[in-house]
Amino acid sequence: MSKKSVFKKFARFWKKLGPGLITGASDDDPSGIATYSQAGAQYGLSTLWTALITFPLMAAIQEMCARIGYVTGKGLTGTLRDHYSRPVLYLMVMFSFPAIIMNIGADIASMGAVGNLLFPSVNAGYFSVGFTVLLLVLIIYLPYRKFASTLKYLCAVLLVYLIVPFLYKQDWITILKGTVIPSITFDKDFISILVGILGTTISPYLFFWQATMVAEDRNHKRKIIVDKKIMEEIKQDVDFGMLFSNVVMFFIILTSGTVLFNGGIHHIETVEQAAQALRPLAGDSAYLLFALGVLGTGLLAVPVLCGALSYIVTETFGWQRGMDKKFHQAKAFYLITAVSLLLGLMMNYVGISPIKALIWSAILYGLTAPVMIAIILHIANNKLVMGDFTNNKLSNFLGSAALILMSIAAVILIYLQIFD
Repeated sequence: MSKKSVFKKFARFWKKLGPGLITGASDDDPSGIATYSQAGAQYGLSTLWTALITFPLMAAIQEMCARIGYVTGKGLTGTLRDHYSRPVLYLMVMFSFPAIIMNIGADIASMGAVGNLLFPSVNAGYFSVGFTVLLLVLIIYLPYRKFASTLKYLCAVLLVYLIVPFLYKQDWITILKGTVIPSITFDKDFISILVGILGTTISPYLFFWQATMVAEDRNHKRKIIVDKKIMEEIKQDVDFGMLFSNVVMFFIILTSGTVLFNGGIHHIETVEQAAQALRPLAGDSAYLLFALGVLGTGLLAVPVLCGALSYIVTETFGWQRGMDKKFHQAKAFYLITAVSLLLGLMMNYVGISPIKALIWSAILYGLTAPVMIAIILHIANNKLVMGDFTNNKLSNFLGSAALILMSIAAVILIYLQIFD
């Protein structure tokens, strides 16, 4: 096969990729980076296996969300509003709001801290304010198609994390063992990290974003066709996005689990410490790539977080919404985005450590995800909503496995917090 035909084939494949790729990439936001870095620094390669285990589970849940969005033409909250009781809808909103705001604030703080790391003469707070204003302007004034395309190409930033481990000598036999042989320590700190990893990989805000973006793409088409071919294309997009996300997750744990853990650095208090710690151990290249990755993923993930929250609230109350609309056409949608960014920014000034907020937002996702997954499973099996496109046996098996795993982890964590 010639280089030209290979390029054309890749171009066609890239064009088909959309919400699934963006969703998967935004999963590796500063919150995810912090959680994975902390896991590797504290426990070495003991959590590498989670990248292997979580892939089929998160892919199954996100595929359900995408399918719901395409079949109904609405996001999860819109579907709940039309087909379920209001208490179920309000329960989902109540469980989602605090974790998303905390996640936004932690990501903005992390971006500010890393900006200060790269340019020490500028205060981190100024960087945080600057990034907040920049993101708000981009979200409001950039048309939906350009915005989606920008997010799609920002995904490439995550490739830097695939480079970092190769800048340091690795024992690949030990890495293989850590990948395929699960290792669990039954203490509060390890379970907290485990729930944090599960929470930041199988994140509720991604459920909302996936369904809504697929619905938006569907509603932008002149001719709407719902058939098996379309569903297969959606599944391929989701699977590739989730695989991309988990490969990046694997390499971040690998980097911190070999470089930091072996270097005697077992506790990361701030995101910039994770980057700084790499400098003397793995060189300036690794340090710079890690820091730039935090900024790039923040620019990718914060709009996804804000957008997910705006869609949740506006769909709940039936207000005008959509990134394809001008500000005057969907004022409530954009005002919610602005408020969520400002609330997140304010977290910088109330004495909450960014790394603690990042880890706790991931843990909060881990505690709330079982409720969300149970609701999604019910919708995806509801023939009145999904028609001929309800879950197959494999989707139900993987979805149920995700529900059971997240529930067990959450119960154990609560028990350890109370009785340990």
